[in-house]
Amino acid sequence: MGDHTDYNQGLSLPLAIDLTTTATFAPTPGSFLINLVSDQFPGAWEIPLRGTAPLPTHIELAAALVRLANPSSGGTLTVTSSVPVGAGLSSSAAFSVATLLALLDPDAEGPDPITMATLCQAAEAAAGANVGLLDPLAIMLGGATLIDFATLETHPVAIPEEAAFLVVHCGVARELATSQYATRRAECDLAANYIGKPLGLCDLGDLAAVPSVLRRRARHVITECARVRDVERLLGRRNLAGVGKVMNDGHRSLAEDYKASIPAIDDLVEHLIAQPGVYGARMTGGGFGGCVIALCAPDAPVLEADALAPRRAWRVSPAPAARRLAT
Repeated sequence: MGDHTDYNQGLSLPLAIDLTTTATFAPTPGSFLINLVSDQFPGAWEIPLRGTAPLPTHIELAAALVRLANPSSGGTLTVTSSVPVGAGLSSSAAFSVATLLALLDPDAEGPDPITMATLCQAAEAAAGANVGLLDPLAIMLGGATLIDFATLETHPVAIPEEAAFLVVHCGVARELATSQYATRRAECDLAANYIGKPLGLCDLGDLAAVPSVLRRRARHVITECARVRDVERLLGRRNLAGVGKVMNDGHRSLAEDYKASIPAIDDLVEHLIAQPGVYGARMTGGGFGGCVIALCAPDAPVLEADALAPRRAWRVSPAPAARRLAT
């Protein structure tokens, strides 16, 4: 819960899930090239440790990460991932976190979560994506965490054992660079300028003088921050039906006020919430395609293998924070 709130200094409650990205770096002393091999795109690519030569678009992020990590030598970087690309499940953030953990000095203490998330954000910006801190920070923190992006204070939130989560792809890939994501960010900035403070620090009474389209964008941010608090409270009471209702409300806000959904996502949400044992569903990630996440009872029929075939679906669970597996 808490989509499009991070870059507005609002509240978010992300959940790190057990799809994984692993990066392994084998240094080659004296080399000035990183040989990148990834199962997310074909072939192998050479990334110079220094220099500004043009690179293929799909490895610009990797090149930015190499520059930030600044390893002492080149070598081979191998990346494997079970996180689908273009699904709104933070595949680029997972790639960024794993790559930095692999390339940074193994003898030094790893960066704290906020520093790591900031590095990932800087790499995304260098590759042309103006993203917030939410995705890499959620990966670095693990589990379910309430994040206040005005103060960067965080605290874990317990997920009841009886909560089951299902992620389902709508069939339309999400492409951040070609979506309306940048437009929505700009609209939020304009709305905040009208009010005189970040949207995450506003309440609904601040919106009277904001033009109608910008008011709807701001209303989503403000009500989404309130929904984050509601979900935290309901999880503490183990009220999964209540959490599901808030998820449904959040999706309507994303679809109607923020205009970040598409018909394929909306149809899938309606289909899922009509299934027995499903408490609620909403799009996940930045929107404009990708996946829906559903909160289910553990015996919900929709959790059975191939229940939603031919759609791709993953039953996921809370996962621990990203970490180095070996040094």
